[in-house]
Amino acid sequence: MAESITQPKLGLVGWLRWMWRQLTSMRTALFLLLLLAIGAVPGSIWPQRSIDSARTADYIANHPKSGPLLDKLGFFEVYASPWFAAIYLLLFISLVGCVLPRSKVHWTAMRSKPPRAPARPERLPASGRLELDVEPQVALDAAREVLRGKRFRTDSHDETSVSAEKGYLKETGNLLFHLSLIFVIVGVAIGHLWGWKGDVIIPVGKTFSNTLLQYDTFSPGPWVDPSDLSPFTLKVDRLDATFEENVTGRGQFGQPRDFTAHVTTEAEPGAAGKQSTIKVNHPLEMTGAGVFLLGNGYAPVITVRDRDGNETYSGPVPFLAQDNNYTSVGAVKVTGAGPKQLGFSGLFLPTAIIDKDKGPTSVFPDAKKPALALTLFEGTLFPGGRPQSVYVLNTDEMTQVETAKGEPLRIWLEPGQTYTLPGDRGTISFDSVDRFAGLSIRHDPGRFITLGAALLALAGLIGTLVVRRRRVFVRVSPAQDAGRTVVTVGGLAKGDDDGLQEVVEDILATVQRRLGSA
Repeated sequence: MAESITQPKLGLVGWLRWMWRQLTSMRTALFLLLLLAIGAVPGSIWPQRSIDSARTADYIANHPKSGPLLDKLGFFEVYASPWFAAIYLLLFISLVGCVLPRSKVHWTAMRSKPPRAPARPERLPASGRLELDVEPQVALDAAREVLRGKRFRTDSHDETSVSAEKGYLKETGNLLFHLSLIFVIVGVAIGHLWGWKGDVIIPVGKTFSNTLLQYDTFSPGPWVDPSDLSPFTLKVDRLDATFEENVTGRGQFGQPRDFTAHVTTEAEPGAAGKQSTIKVNHPLEMTGAGVFLLGNGYAPVITVRDRDGNETYSGPVPFLAQDNNYTSVGAVKVTGAGPKQLGFSGLFLPTAIIDKDKGPTSVFPDAKKPALALTLFEGTLFPGGRPQSVYVLNTDEMTQVETAKGEPLRIWLEPGQTYTLPGDRGTISFDSVDRFAGLSIRHDPGRFITLGAALLALAGLIGTLVVRRRRVFVRVSPAQDAGRTVVTVGGLAKGDDDGLQEVVEDILATVQRRLGSA
């Protein structure tokens, strides 16, 4: 009876070696690259807190069941989530373990000589032959010169053949592409560790100072000290918005045409002010940070007074646009009211109408006929002291104020109007309409590394697709007729190459023209 075969055990070192080989294989690298692309999909579906924290908070508030769950999974901060970081760190290790050994092999191949010519070049995928009225050595020298003229690297292993090769840049481009991906990951990692980003809403006429307390949201990298921020200031002087008003033109009615924020900046306290503009995709470069215009909207100026006429709230209140006509939602939170705090929630309508089906709505994004449509709540504005979105009113510990008929109170205000609140609660006035600029201020020390690596990756990819790796072998032999020589050329390509036969025929034709004999 035959003895059973005992398989050797890998042991700890063997398993680690097997895992390393699996991780550093090209198949795994491509899979992780695909997984990274799939992992980035949520970043384009759901609002990202680092880009627009207001819309993120608004989405979570409007989706009380799925919003908190998605937030825990990191879907509102995809590129800073632990699972996304794990994918690109594994991809980084895989690429390093895959590319570095291949780079060493490629360096050795570039310095090596082309292989020996086969005895029968005509058996290669592309081949051709001709007879010349010259000596074999003359034909061989002519073939060598032609190949060098076509930028082949040549070598002769015997006196009757020439081996030639070119297209090393194909593999160089391939390696450059993968090395560039490594530096893209490095640039992203540098930006994540030493970079920071913050969002702030600045109404027209207000000044922002680059300090931590001035930001609405601030996301520093793990190795960032917020006390080291550059001490610049920025005042929004004017915000210009242009919308398409031509109904008969080719443009779509109401579509935005241009947004421009006119600002005054000071590089440091006491420095001379500088007039600048910020446009979409045209950020303002400040010391240590770039200022981007990511959003804009309306901030109606509202004043609330108590029953004695004392001012309990006054100032611009930003409202968040919900559609292309800037129908905007917002909340006025009057913490100084008494005996109960007051909260107004509703809509700002730049060009207001009351539709019999939709109710209050805006029909154009510019402030042609602005109005406020509000409801009133009283109670505790911030239950438990928890933070909340500036656009949303938390009514968990509030009661909606009703009219004498038991219906919810509806307030309609146009600029310059004042509404007297029932129950001796005071008044609310709609003074004027301001605009606000939604700015994102970012510092990314790795952006130039990432940009340079991306450009190199593109160059490497183009080289990989354009350059052909080819080997050409020329062998000469005496013909049956005395004094004549048979020149046989064979071609071999790495991968599919439909133009290889044309290359062989071109080499033969050039050799024939050079020698001027047939």
